[in-house]
Amino acid sequence: MQLLGAHLSIAGGVSQAFARAAEIGCTAMQIFTKNANQWRAKPLPDTEIAAFAAAWQNSEVVSVTAHDSYLINLAATDADKRRRSLTAFVDEMERCAALAIPGLVMHPGAHLGAGEDVGLQRIAEALRSIFAEAPTTVSVLLENTAGQGSYLGHRFEHLAEIMERVPEGRFAVCFDTCHALAAGYDLTSAEGHLATMSEFDRLIGTERIAAFHLNDSLKERGSRVDRHAHIGQGTVALEAFAALMRDERFAKTPKLLETAPGENNCHHLRDLALLRRLAKEQP
Repeated sequence: MQLLGAHLSIAGGVSQAFARAAEIGCTAMQIFTKNANQWRAKPLPDTEIAAFAAAWQNSEVVSVTAHDSYLINLAATDADKRRRSLTAFVDEMERCAALAIPGLVMHPGAHLGAGEDVGLQRIAEALRSIFAEAPTTVSVLLENTAGQGSYLGHRFEHLAEIMERVPEGRFAVCFDTCHALAAGYDLTSAEGHLATMSEFDRLIGTERIAAFHLNDSLKERGSRVDRHAHIGQGTVALEAFAALMRDERFAKTPKLLETAPGENNCHHLRDLALLRRLAKEQP
């Protein structure tokens, strides 16, 4: 069984995401555990934590992943922004632990003109501090980025270096197809998928991929612009999506859409049906 789903709304409470998952036939889902555009959030009530656990137990969803707030930047040069980022990220990990969510996806950070090496060092220092106080039941899923602006993580080498600089870290990777193509990796064919994964395996190891974001890209390969598109409506080849869906190394790895669901979930339903078909036959 493919673990396939989408990033889903938590409007009305985190436990409500499971009903939305059922509407589109998810076996995996991703959520925010709080408002992604706010630094602070009220603690999760015990009643909501219990409701989340009960809804999960009664759901077809096997895998739940969380994504951190877009405000967080562990490479921030401003002291106040850095302090707030560290505090917020620890809080996000604690919220995941309370909900028994095993992995928190994060964009490594933006160096804001300080340079890649300085930025990577600041991220490593921040993560060492975070791991010293955060729950041990939650892993950090470093997400590859498109490299827009000064964002780090658009090269697989960046992710590998962060892991190497924080040997005590509980790390995995969330691989975003749109970001990879925008960063310059070849996802324009089935052969491109294999070559890209070979490079990832050489530098990090494909066994460390704990989730995929299956997003098409509105922009061309190497654009360094992060613009998601629905499956088959961008520049990632359907052959590449088919190769990923049929890749036995990732048969049990959660694969998640991050595009808008559309009216009555029409976009999600279409994209998930297409991905299921690609898993069985070449486009």
